Amino acid sequence: MKVHRLLSIVMHLLTRKRVGAQELADLFEVSLRTIYRDLETINASGIPIVSYSGPGGGYEIMEQYHIDRQIVTLEDLNSVMTALKGLKSSLDDPELDKLIVKVGALITKSEQHRLDESGDTLLFDTNIWRGGHIDKTMVAELRTAARNRRVVSFTYINAEGRAEERLVEPIGLAWKGYAWYLYAFCRLRNDYRTFRLTRIKELKILGETFPNRGVTLAELDKRWGSAQEQHPTPLRLKFHPRMRVKVEEYFPREEIMELDDGYLLVETVHNEDYWLYSTLLSYGTDVEVLSPARVADELKQRAKAIFNLYERKERNSAPD
Repeated sequence: MKVHRLLSIVMHLLTRKRVGAQELADLFEVSLRTIYRDLETINASGIPIVSYSGPGGGYEIMEQYHIDRQIVTLEDLNSVMTALKGLKSSLDDPELDKLIVKVGALITKSEQHRLDESGDTLLFDTNIWRGGHIDKTMVAELRTAARNRRVVSFTYINAEGRAEERLVEPIGLAWKGYAWYLYAFCRLRNDYRTFRLTRIKELKILGETFPNRGVTLAELDKRWGSAQEQHPTPLRLKFHPRMRVKVEEYFPREEIMELDDGYLLVETVHNEDYWLYSTLLSYGTDVEVLSPARVADELKQRAKAIFNLYERKERNSAPD
């Protein structure tokens, strides 16, 4: 529908500095000619769109322009409030409290009454850790350090349990799946790295500041996502029928096939890393690695190591 597309283009331009016509055409799956006509229509309606030619050119809405509250529905505002309250559960940030108040002020008393009567239909809570207050403090301190470009130091515990002292330039924070991560330039590695906050110990905000390296949080997030796919391994896994719920929660539906005996065959691609083996071990005897053989062998060796650990403990505790 043209009206819906026009409104979507306006919203897109309002949230971006400058956008090329081809990018808009690809986003809305229409021709360049259609985008040019849409931009002319938007301009004629009184929304000032400015075009720039040459490298880095494109279209943008004049900085002074803003949209009235009337274009945002009550459902839109309620969704924004829900998301903000969810963030507040893990962010100890007074500015966020002020933002919640500001957004709430856009909802009239009669609209608030309607929301109270209908009740909440969505709850978003990012704070699933134990010791949430400590974690909120860490998130707030790292956000402030990134905003003010202050160098931070901490002890970092990697997945194997080794501790290393790190000196980093924080860029920003990201919520990934079920945990917070710090994106930063690590002076030890002389490159950008991602740090899981639950593994950061003895955090210190230093007085030293660092210059802007010209890399955004969005760019680092894209790089992080690409890095996760550098060494994908095709896997064929066979699960016991009683694992159906867990399998369907973890793997996409198109990767799961039910066999005649009720067992589940999963054909997927996963990085061959610590998380893969930890996940497979968590299924115990309810999963069999059909291929590749090296993954099955590695899983067997890790299971043997666990068995040997308790065998030694049992021998050492046995009476003479």
